[in-house]
Amino acid sequence: MDNPSPRSLASWLGIALAIVLLDQITKWVIIGSFQLGDSQPVTSFFNLVRVHNSGAAFSFLSTASGWQRWFFTGIGVAASVFMVWLMRSHPQETLFCFALSLVLGGAVGNVIDRMLWGHVVDFLDFHWAWLSPVFYQGHFPAFNVADSAISVGVVCMIADELIRARRSKKA
Repeated sequence: MDNPSPRSLASWLGIALAIVLLDQITKWVIIGSFQLGDSQPVTSFFNLVRVHNSGAAFSFLSTASGWQRWFFTGIGVAASVFMVWLMRSHPQETLFCFALSLVLGGAVGNVIDRMLWGHVVDFLDFHWAWLSPVFYQGHFPAFNVADSAISVGVVCMIADELIRARRSKKA
């Protein structure tokens, strides 16, 4: 496979950089405006909060003794290198590279938090009564821009694979 032109890889890295910048700017605004544990209602189902997550998704391993900071940082760095390699290896796969750009930006945004503070800053708090059987008082775990980008990126990866599978069935 031919190497992609620097412009195509640069455009995917530009998307990732935009995600990192948006993520870090919003976190700095929250850090400057909220104390840890503060909550500001915005709508009947959404609050801005400031929480710290020293674990992974849904606070997995957040109560560990501190080793998880470096473990998740290492995974984030390794995954980031792998995603850049994948983008270089598959430049013609637009949706796939877009998805990787989103996941890469989110991963780097959260790695920056872990390196700076030892935890990830989360601030988006959605809550609905119908979530109460699953989440405490119906509050979905707080998240941030990086987490959102990772989630949208994963959905795009799934869509890309479904499209690819559908094309191969037709062929």
